[in-house]
Amino acid sequence: MLNLDTHILLHALAGTLRPAERRRLASDVWSISAIVRWEICKLQQLGQIELDLDSPEVSRILSRLHTWPLSWEVCRASCRLDVGGDPADELIAATSVVHNVPLVTRDRNLRRSRQIPLAEL
Repeated sequence: MLNLDTHILLHALAGTLRPAERRRLASDVWSISAIVRWEICKLQQLGQIELDLDSPEVSRILSRLHTWPLSWEVCRASCRLDVGGDPADELIAATSVVHNVPLVTRDRNLRRSRQIPLAEL
């Protein structure tokens, strides 16, 4: 199982993944942190993405994704990471730490971490 950050999921939905990302995602089951669902809604509300969240195709894909809850353990782990930054990114990364699920991300800051299990691309 893989944990996708928000932007990787958006690239997957838009068909704009890099070749290595596409190969990696094709070989495993996808999951997301609950905060990713909120972040997608927020990005659409702010006009930063043009994704039709009411589209049957988008709804179908999102409904099939395993969603990790924002548990107390994940929240606490987000405060212990060896990298800082955007709080949503920290929760996504902490989800990977707590559940030991490789994170798929392009975020350079998160990729510098020695704690976060990262998917090999």
